[in-house]
Amino acid sequence: MSAIERCRTAALGGHVLRCSGCARTEVSFNSCRNRHCPKCQASAAHRWLEARQADLLPVEYFHVVFTLPAPVSAIAWYNKRIIYGLLLDIAADTLRTIAADPRHLGAQIGATFVLHTWGSALTHHPHVHGIVPGGGLSPDGERWIVCRPGFFLPVRVLSRLFRRRFLEALEAAHRYGQLQFFGEYTGLADPATFARWLAPLRTCEWVVYAKRPFAGPKAVLEYLSRYTHRVAISNQRLVAFDELGVTFRWKDYR
Repeated sequence: MSAIERCRTAALGGHVLRCSGCARTEVSFNSCRNRHCPKCQASAAHRWLEARQADLLPVEYFHVVFTLPAPVSAIAWYNKRIIYGLLLDIAADTLRTIAADPRHLGAQIGATFVLHTWGSALTHHPHVHGIVPGGGLSPDGERWIVCRPGFFLPVRVLSRLFRRRFLEALEAAHRYGQLQFFGEYTGLADPATFARWLAPLRTCEWVVYAKRPFAGPKAVLEYLSRYTHRVAISNQRLVAFDELGVTFRWKDYR
């Protein structure tokens, strides 16, 4: 916070810009360059967006989202490195596996994923967004295989495989002592208790979304770029602040 508070103020020093034509001078204070600073990371997000847009192929694209159920999100709060990593890896692996299946697409695909750890209400809500071309290379790498117009992969099949593989990986992480539990979840350190806790997660719905974006792939990338280099509360959400607290806007999407 101290870096962000001092960003572009005299506290960080600065430099003087002088026009050689009219001799006008202007003082610019230095930036903090902190990765959590909304001012400093705007240019980095813009560069990311330009690079990703340059990668786009002249094909149909799909917007995909993989979301963790609430119980898993709860323990992810204490195991961010492990569970966020599993979320990204298994979401990508799920797409590749189903896309490679000849019953669905039979192609090798690629995707760009961005991890989001909060929702519109600014509560903990881990999920990944992805932008995926509607097709891929044939197994021999010699031709492009196109998906059906307007349809990428069956979300129910994606959801089931994602659920199974994630729970298998979560069990393995628990077995190897890679998970930590605190507060009301302390009891989950016991293998039998953890197994009972997992049981309902094997049958509940795991939300997976896969649809063609109405405004095209560039609109999805623009949306994702807002989250690649910043934290949850942007300057636009701030309403007021004083010695008693901070007032900010949030959206109840439930």
